[in-house]
Amino acid sequence: MNHNEEVPDFLGGLGDMLPADVLKVLNELLEQLHRKDKDHQGSPVFIYAPGGQYVDKQINIKASPPTPSPTGEGEHPRGGELPEVLRTDEAMVLWRKAQQAGYVDEHYQPLLSRTQSALLADAMAERLGIKEKWKVFEALWNRKNMYKDFYYALNQKQSLVFQDKLKAILK
Repeated sequence: MNHNEEVPDFLGGLGDMLPADVLKVLNELLEQLHRKDKDHQGSPVFIYAPGGQYVDKQINIKASPPTPSPTGEGEHPRGGELPEVLRTDEAMVLWRKAQQAGYVDEHYQPLLSRTQSALLADAMAERLGIKEKWKVFEALWNRKNMYKDFYYALNQKQSLVFQDKLKAILK
């Protein structure tokens, strides 16, 4: 990239990039911020691109009082108690794999976008035979309308790649 201070579109090294590439870099930055600040709950940040493209990323920007963790050890800021269907031996193996992949934190809270979290919930529920998956995960993650996030994810090209990663990790 050329560094030219006289070019008004210069964005500190991002000026030569296509808008989609800039959004990708910004998404990566937001994901890093989200992971760094995962112990605090805050307001979601949504980014819109020209042409109606929507990037679903959430970062935490202000703290709120924590609630007790499902295990009783320490505290976690959001979500409910780990339900029995997600505490089985098989479920705990899946949780460990999801934690190692960086998809959930130590309190089983997602470190992913809403759409990717919905894909994770669907994959885990399918593997564990959970019929009321949205009810279970919405209560755990303190979210609403996860089925909408899931169907939105199915229309995103990047979701196919993430679904393949999930299959490999949760096998």
